[in-house]
Amino acid sequence: MPSQLARFTDRCIDLSQNAVIGKPAPAIKKGDGGYADWVIISIHCLREYLNQPYRRLLDILHEMPGIAAKLGLSVDQLPDFTTVCTRKQDLKMRIWRVLLRLSVSLHDLGDVQAIDATGFKRHQASRHYVLRVGYNFDDIKTTALVDCDTSVILDVHCSMKQPHDTQVGRQVLTRNLTKLTTITADKSYDWDALRHELRDAGIRPVIKHREFYALDKAHNARHDENVYYRRSIVEAIFFALKHRFGETLRARTWFGQFRELVLKAAVRNIEQAVRL
Repeated sequence: MPSQLARFTDRCIDLSQNAVIGKPAPAIKKGDGGYADWVIISIHCLREYLNQPYRRLLDILHEMPGIAAKLGLSVDQLPDFTTVCTRKQDLKMRIWRVLLRLSVSLHDLGDVQAIDATGFKRHQASRHYVLRVGYNFDDIKTTALVDCDTSVILDVHCSMKQPHDTQVGRQVLTRNLTKLTTITADKSYDWDALRHELRDAGIRPVIKHREFYALDKAHNARHDENVYYRRSIVEAIFFALKHRFGETLRARTWFGQFRELVLKAAVRNIEQAVRL
């Protein structure tokens, strides 16, 4: 029976090839072609899965000809770690989001989804860079939409600012309407316009009201508490992500940190699938 690492690699290669546009290119081409995008994506997935720096990861792969062969390469053809680092920045964010979406398809989703936010620490860049890009938040605000039955991460939103949860929630939920059945969230997502939009799409919102008036208390009293408290699964997933991959992002640039968070979510989904 194939090892879990082999199964994980197979899944990553399959999803990475589907994430790139058009027919997957050969693993490596001579001249200007270089390594195919799906090879670079798969290596980045392996780096997150094995939790190793780029240089050490390539050293490990040199001693694993079976895994290198799955990538369509011999150990002598593996890219230099600097190539892997550079190519990650060249790949569009769209590809990483497609990879996350494809990783969700490995699971059969349940009837309840939840949304919440947390912060991930980031490496401090130079003071000049901080001022130039307008950082005003030490952590990256990370909003995750998860499935409560499978603990799968459906979507991730990242921000260097501190946008209101209702605005981020609307953006995340409206682009995932086809995956939602019942959505639960705390009072920070209390917005009637969002509730109406979800109901119009056939989705049941279980979102607590901020209690300004007696009517708000009445609305909260009618909520199914068993469904509402399933939102705590998001907090458990945040804890699992930070325990598995660390609380600090390695990328130095804000766009690299966004890619890193989406990649971590996709790797976790794939890892959950190969464990079944």
